[in-house]
Amino acid sequence: MRISELLSDGKIQVVAGFTNQSATAALGPNGHDIEVGLDRAILNTEVPAFSVWSGVIAQFVLAVTFVAVILCLILLSRRILRGQIFGRTSTRLVITAGMVGLLGTPMVHFLNNMLANGAIAQVSSPSEVDSSAISIDFFPFVIAAFAVAIICTVFMVGERLQRETEGLV
Repeated sequence: MRISELLSDGKIQVVAGFTNQSATAALGPNGHDIEVGLDRAILNTEVPAFSVWSGVIAQFVLAVTFVAVILCLILLSRRILRGQIFGRTSTRLVITAGMVGLLGTPMVHFLNNMLANGAIAQVSSPSEVDSSAISIDFFPFVIAAFAVAIICTVFMVGERLQRETEGLV
């Protein structure tokens, strides 16, 4: 649905992140305007073709990432249900799911930022708006990378222990 919205003629809705921006909102007594900090807004505007294609590619990357991770985890679950917990295939499935997730998610954010920057460029002059070039919160990715590294290590050690145990029998 998002791809069809992006490829349609006319205005599209784009979520844009901002830094050091203020706006007025009717939140005061009797609806009086007060100044608020603006960190995110939905812009309804026409967007340059390059930015539109960034948004389209972001949707494809999101779908491929989602499908690849889910497929790897389903195949891993099937192996575990069959009692084949550790092995070269299980380790590869875990590593693939982790790496695809860790690389695909920031790529989607980056491409959506390109879309947002195109929308901001359409509605303002460069001197008026200070938008983030890349508005990605890296801390969740650091935690996710740590978790993926631990899980991959567990499967690699388990695979090695299983090979050593089978060699003893």
